[in-house]
Amino acid sequence: MDIRVKICGLTQPEHVHAVAEAGAAYAGFVFFEKSPRHLTVEQARDLALEAPVGLAKVALTVNADDSYLDWIVETVPLDMLQLHGSESPERVAELRERYGLPIMKAVGIAEEPDLAALQEYSAVADQLLVDAKPPKGAVLPGGNGLAFDWRLVNRKYWPCPWMLAGGLTPHNVAEAVRMTGARQVDVSSGVEFAPGQKDANLIRAFVEAATGKQKDVPILR
Repeated sequence: MDIRVKICGLTQPEHVHAVAEAGAAYAGFVFFEKSPRHLTVEQARDLALEAPVGLAKVALTVNADDSYLDWIVETVPLDMLQLHGSESPERVAELRERYGLPIMKAVGIAEEPDLAALQEYSAVADQLLVDAKPPKGAVLPGGNGLAFDWRLVNRKYWPCPWMLAGGLTPHNVAEAVRMTGARQVDVSSGVEFAPGQKDANLIRAFVEAATGKQKDVPILR
């Protein structure tokens, strides 16, 4: 089965290359000051220029206003916008029209009633990111290393493609794919040795595990 992998929260050129060499489909850049993975627009531009042809470059923003998004889109060569805040379906549709870029909308899941939002957003977004809902009081809307009950999305399908996120690691992503039927997966903290610090060996191991080509999974000490 062809599984597409997104590695999010990249901050170093060598990790952009590691993502490409591992065979991931997407590289994610975070524009959210409270995140340890936050980039300036100029830093993201330089990283995006390191990405080889074929690696989709995704900008993750959180309730960003038009002026900030204009700056990002005009400066950074991007293939997709990821909206990870409380953006309404109307806002998603507006930004899709404004920038002419595919929009991925993140939706936090903790229990079955949360699934209703996925149906609503699937009508206006190009892709859905099905993530673990952040705990009450959390600073970050994602990248918290938390999983949700994968049975909630077991063999669920929506009108647009979706990607599984939340607490995935090289050790559990194969089981997550098996349990959910996800064809796309996203990871950030699960391939880090410290917050915001990616590990090239973990990136490779994650992609191998997700795509069924797993070898030895490195253990960080």
